[in-house]
Amino acid sequence: MTKDRRRCKCIVGFYGDQCEKNGNITVLCGSNYIAIRAIEDFFKYHNVPLESLHLPNRSCRAQKEVIDGVTYYMSTVSKETYLVCGGKSLETNFTHITYALSLQSDPQVSGNIIRDPIIKINYTCVFPYIRSVSLPFPVVPFSTEMVVRVDELDATIQMLLYTDHTYTQAFVSAPTIELRDKVYVAVTVTEPADFFLLRLNECWATQTPQPNSTEGLVHALLQNGCVKDQTVSFVNVTEDESARNGASSTVRYSFSMFRFTSEPHSLYLHCTVQLCEPDDHLSCTPSCNSISKREAVRAKPAQGLLSYGPIRIEVPDGPQSSMLTMVVLPVAGVWTVGLFLIILITVAKAGRRRLTQTEEH
Repeated sequence: MTKDRRRCKCIVGFYGDQCEKNGNITVLCGSNYIAIRAIEDFFKYHNVPLESLHLPNRSCRAQKEVIDGVTYYMSTVSKETYLVCGGKSLETNFTHITYALSLQSDPQVSGNIIRDPIIKINYTCVFPYIRSVSLPFPVVPFSTEMVVRVDELDATIQMLLYTDHTYTQAFVSAPTIELRDKVYVAVTVTEPADFFLLRLNECWATQTPQPNSTEGLVHALLQNGCVKDQTVSFVNVTEDESARNGASSTVRYSFSMFRFTSEPHSLYLHCTVQLCEPDDHLSCTPSCNSISKREAVRAKPAQGLLSYGPIRIEVPDGPQSSMLTMVVLPVAGVWTVGLFLIILITVAKAGRRRLTQTEEH
């Protein structure tokens, strides 16, 4: 009993029309597949044979599988066959993409009546947009997000670029920033919030979306958790926050905007991150002031890679016109004055010759 409603739950091995099905049905959301499985006894209770189970496309049938001695009815589709099997149109927002399917049974007809219920189980899988290093094209980001597995817990990490030092407004499209202006970056563990400690190990900029590509130029911002670019500084928004790397579940830092010497001038930002348990401050604290660095005590730290880009460089029109004024016009003026002097000297010489000839006559 609860305040708002009654709830009925059957013990293991028993099934009923009013019982919650969560214990009997499992949805599996893999990196390249979507699956649903339910224990065989659940379908036997409802008198639903395996042959009648299918996805919206009847050619995508369920299969019987035995796992640890327990028999299940299971349906698995890859992301490539999702639409073929009748999956709903993909629902997307700025950070996630949702797949939705339904496993259903054909009616069991007896004469001209149907006595047993038709089973229809709707299920969904929600995936974060994970920036893949194999993408051959730039992703215009609102944010970049990834999921890191820590023991039995999934942690979601997000990287955003903000418009100013207050970190209140994130860019909602590919940002365009002038040279030498500050770039404000925030990396946060959003789920579970305020639990893990977060450390940025390496951060660097590239000319291509691929973080480890050998093509194009590379510029390091952070290395081994320490500042590599002299313009980089860690930022705290409030006095209660720490501006140190690895001290909380959010790391904020800024650097001065630059461009590469060769085209393309756009930047792609990449950061490798490490998660530490709340009491494991030693693993998350980089040793930046000592020569000998002590490695993290955690044997296999949970790590991940985040990428963001492109970040475009804005070149103002003002310096170009001033360059024209400072260089081109003075040079043109020198040539004009020189040409005038040559003409003046030529005229003077011609006048002197005429005067000499007149005197001789």
